[in-house]
Amino acid sequence: MSVQQQSDSVAREKALAAIENMSARETGLVAYQAGGRLLIIGGANALAVAETIAAPLVPSVISLEEGASSAVPVTFARGRPLSIEGYLGRFSITLGMEGRQERLQADLVLDLSPVPLLTRAINPTGYIACPSESSGKLPEALEQLSGLTGAFDKPQFFDYDPNRCAHARNGTDACTRCIDTCPAEAITGAGDGVMVDPHLCQGGGICASVCPSGAIRYAFPYPVDLGRRIRTMLNEYRAAGGMSPSILFHSEASPAPGLLEAFPGLLPIGIEELASVGLDIWFTALACGARRVLLLEDSTVPSRVSSELDNLLTVSGEILSGLGYPTAAVSKIRAGDPMGPNEHEMPVIAPAVYALMEEKRTSFYFALDHLQSEADRTKALVSLSVGAPFGAAFVESKSCTLCMACVSACPGNALQDGGGEPGLGFVEANCIQCGLCTRTCPEDAIWITPRLLLDRDARHQKRVLHQEEPFCCVTCGKPFATRSVIDKMMSKLSGHYMFQDDRSRQRLMMCEDCRVVDVVQDQEAMRDGQLPQ
Repeated sequence: MSVQQQSDSVAREKALAAIENMSARETGLVAYQAGGRLLIIGGANALAVAETIAAPLVPSVISLEEGASSAVPVTFARGRPLSIEGYLGRFSITLGMEGRQERLQADLVLDLSPVPLLTRAINPTGYIACPSESSGKLPEALEQLSGLTGAFDKPQFFDYDPNRCAHARNGTDACTRCIDTCPAEAITGAGDGVMVDPHLCQGGGICASVCPSGAIRYAFPYPVDLGRRIRTMLNEYRAAGGMSPSILFHSEASPAPGLLEAFPGLLPIGIEELASVGLDIWFTALACGARRVLLLEDSTVPSRVSSELDNLLTVSGEILSGLGYPTAAVSKIRAGDPMGPNEHEMPVIAPAVYALMEEKRTSFYFALDHLQSEADRTKALVSLSVGAPFGAAFVESKSCTLCMACVSACPGNALQDGGGEPGLGFVEANCIQCGLCTRTCPEDAIWITPRLLLDRDARHQKRVLHQEEPFCCVTCGKPFATRSVIDKMMSKLSGHYMFQDDRSRQRLMMCEDCRVVDVVQDQEAMRDGQLPQ
C-alpha cells in the first residue's frame, strides 16, 4: 500500500468515526399482531407438512387435490379460483368467483403450490412460497414462520404529501411511477392521489426516487439527515488528509469489505435499500465534493427496481454531460467489478456549504446550481430522456382558448394564469413532466418535452406561453373573456334555437351582470328560460 493509500485509509476511519454517533429523526412505526394460525396451500404434500406442525403454529390446509380426511382442518379448492390479500396477522384468502365465495383468515401463509400464488418482487411479510422444487428449503421456511408470532414493529419507511401528488386531477390519471415501480405492490391509486399500505411496504425506496414531485419521500433516514452524514464524512475525510473521496452507497447486507480494502478513497454509507437514494442525494454528494457516487448493487435488488435505477442514471449522466462533467461520475457497480478509469471522476471543486434542504426538487436544484457554478463550461439547455422529471411545456396558440383547465390541474404550479391579464404563464423549474396538462386540455393545445435549463434565473423565470387581448363587454366595457372564447362560443351556439335573433346573439358578448339585465328586459328570453343560473 502506498503512502497516500495509507493516508486515505486513516482518513476514512476518521470519517466513519465522525458519523458513528450522529443523531437522526425517528420515523413512525408500523405494528403487526400475529397469532399462530398458519394456512398451508398445496396438494397432497400440504397435508403431510401440516401434520408435522407443532406449537406455536396451528395449521389448516387448502388442498388443491381431493384427498382423505385429516385431523388438520382442510378446505378443498375443487378447481375454484384462489386469491390472497393482506399481510402478517391479517391474511384473507378467497376461494371461488364473486357471489359464491368462501373466505378464510390466517396470520401466516405457507404456499406449497407448484406455481406460487403471489409473485411480487417483494412478497408481504408472513407469506412464504416454497414450491416442490424448493422442498429442501421447507425446514427453513417453517422455522421462519414459527418466529413470526406475537407483536412486531417495523419502521414506516415513507412520508406522503397528497398536496404534491401528480397522480390524477378531477378523474384524469397522469403520473403512476410509484405504482408501477413498487416491488411490494403496496401503492394504489386513491382519487387524485395514491394510497400506500404501510404494512405491505418493505422500504424498497424506488417510489421516492422516481416520484417527480417529492410527494413520496423516504423517511429511514430522512433526506436531510442522510445529507448531513454525507457532508460530514466528506469534510472529515478531507480534513484528515484523504484524497479523491467517493461515496459508496450499499445495503446494510453488502458492505463489500474487499472493495473497501482495494480502494481506501471509498466512503461507505449503509442504507436500508439501494433504490432509496436518487438524483437529489446523488447530486448533493457530488456538490459536497465527492469525486464519484457509486451504487453497489447485489442480487437482492429486484429487476424492476434495477431497471428504474438505470433510467435515473441515464438522466443523471445526461445532466452531468451538459455540465461538462464525466457522465459516469454516478454509476452502479457490483462486487468484483473494476472501478473504471480515473476519467470517470469529477474534478476537484469547492465543496458546497449551502443549507441542506428536505424538499426533493429544491435539494436537487441547490446541488445543480453549485455544480454549475463550479463548472468550466456548461450548456444552456440539456435534452433529457423520456420520463425525466424536468422539462418544458409548449402551447399551440391557434388552439388555446385560455380556459385555464391546465392551470387548475398542474400539481407543481408550473402553469400559471396571466396575473390579471388573459394569458398563460410557465415556470420551468416547477414542471415535473407528469402530463396532467396535456390530458386535461380540452383543445389538445399543450405538449411537453423533457429537458433541463442549467441557468438558475432562466429556469425560475416566468415566461408567457400564450396571451390574448381581453374581450370587453359590448354594454359596459368591462373585460370578462378573450376573443377566442367568445368566437368559439358564438360558433358553437350558432345553430341553437335560443340564439337565432340579433339580440340573443349580442347577449353572448356581454358580461354576466349585463346579460342578466338584458334577459330580464327581454320578455321572449324570459319565456325561453335564458336567465343565467
